[in-house]
Amino acid sequence: MTEVNIFVAFAAGVLSFLSPCVLPLIPSYLSFVSGVSLDELRGDQARARMRLRVVLNSLAFIIGFSIVFVSFGASASLLGALLMDYRNGIRLIGGLFVLAVGLYLLGAFRIAALEQYFQFNLKDKPAGYLGSILVGITFAVAWTPCVGPILGATLALASTEGEVGRGVFLLSGYAAGLALPFFLSALAINSFFLFSQFLRRYLNAIHILAGVLLIAVGVLLITDYMAVLNVYVLRFTPNWLLQRL
Repeated sequence: MTEVNIFVAFAAGVLSFLSPCVLPLIPSYLSFVSGVSLDELRGDQARARMRLRVVLNSLAFIIGFSIVFVSFGASASLLGALLMDYRNGIRLIGGLFVLAVGLYLLGAFRIAALEQYFQFNLKDKPAGYLGSILVGITFAVAWTPCVGPILGATLALASTEGEVGRGVFLLSGYAAGLALPFFLSALAINSFFLFSQFLRRYLNAIHILAGVLLIAVGVLLITDYMAVLNVYVLRFTPNWLLQRL
């Protein structure tokens, strides 16, 4: 399994969470899926049962968007497997796409469609944890094109894997990168309010970091050095970890 690729996918998920069109809206999503108002979420004396409701509904929400992202990964890698005879071409095209996304994030060019976002406006969440799962699915399917470039770059990387299992694993890493900070936000919502206010001043730097990371991955794919780097990393990977990958 390609350890470098899974690290890139996880990092892409974290960077998607920190994107300007996701991070500021996390409190609203936590409030919506849990049915707890923002004032109650901010309250220092929030009841344990209320906090448990937020955490459990956030887990259901995570399950929802993870299902969609993992299915995207399976589809991308299946397409790559079907076109195995053209693997070098897929690698080059995927590398160019990832490189272009990196340049876009650095501001080398702008695409008007990606400066806007859309989402389903759900006035009332379907009841229960199943409802939170459905909202998570909605998030993954209809969320902003702002997340789209980073997700698209991850899918391009998955298409070069050539095996469905690897694509699923790769997008599971992306979903985990997005899910982990979201879940931590639900666990410590008051701390998240403070942290998000602090982090907003660095969102541009985070965008630049994402762009640099994707440019590096794109160059590695184009030059076919990604495989060489993976082999090098394997030498330093413990056996117990290799058996689980």
